Amino acid sequence: MVFLEVNGLSSRYSSSNGPVYAVDDVDFSLEDGESIGIAGESACGKSTLGLSLIRMLSGGKTTGKIIFEDESLLDLSESDFDKKFRWKKISMIFQGAMNSLDPVFTIDEQFIEILKQHRYEGDLHKLILDAISSVSLDEHVLKKYPHELSGGMKQRVIIAMALLLKPKFVIADEPTTALDVLIQAQIVNLLKNLKKDGMSFMLITHDLAVLSEIANKIGIMYGGQMVEFGSSEEIYKNPKHPYTQGLLKSIPTLKGDIPKYIKGIPPSLLDAPTGCRFIDRCPLVIEKCKQLPPKFKTDTGYVRCWLYEDK
Repeated sequence: MVFLEVNGLSSRYSSSNGPVYAVDDVDFSLEDGESIGIAGESACGKSTLGLSLIRMLSGGKTTGKIIFEDESLLDLSESDFDKKFRWKKISMIFQGAMNSLDPVFTIDEQFIEILKQHRYEGDLHKLILDAISSVSLDEHVLKKYPHELSGGMKQRVIIAMALLLKPKFVIADEPTTALDVLIQAQIVNLLKNLKKDGMSFMLITHDLAVLSEIANKIGIMYGGQMVEFGSSEEIYKNPKHPYTQGLLKSIPTLKGDIPKYIKGIPPSLLDAPTGCRFIDRCPLVIEKCKQLPPKFKTDTGYVRCWLYEDK
């Protein structure tokens, strides 16, 4: 059963030089219990996509369709979305989460503020203890200030805040960035355990190895577009888009293969190419790449590349 379906999603910011299409015509869907990984270079639209889904895009405008549990989220008023969905059914672990805690309030006070904001009327203390316990933290951290916690503990506090009202879908934007490898492993294992309990994630990261641990489906973004979408197995074993192939070749392997980098830089979203956004960096360019990139079906998703026109 499909519980999240995104069709033709576009998000743009206004600037003095014109509109910036940070997300352009993105499609994907998830079934109950599935999680999606979003990968791509910096400024490709990953974070904007996450913020668009939870309707927290500051200074931007989102169009298209977001259907969550048979309800069109973009057609709801802001107050209705806030009452029914935000943090209750969809929550977000923001990028730079370790700097998101207020230094002048204890952890307990910050949890209570969230619950008051969302008008929770049950047992506040029990709910907070459940959230803290779910991320393997002891009760004593609630009386501490953020500066008294390690980086890994602060990250887990932020994750606990996102889980506070037991949402069905959590958008995790770079949850392991700036953490040492041991803490990263703890966070990944935590997300895997939560996934086993039925929670679904959108995991946004540069680390394709982390995605392989958690995501059932993967979307590869480039220049604001999702250039390839499919099952994790298909993306890793049989990547189709030249950009996806380049990303995978850039990962060090145990075989000792020398990683290869993708030459060039991503396009400006103020003046994106009219054809394929990857045209200036792609080693497999053909004449049709100058046209608007198509969307060809694959076994489990789609790819935006003219090389698959007859396949």
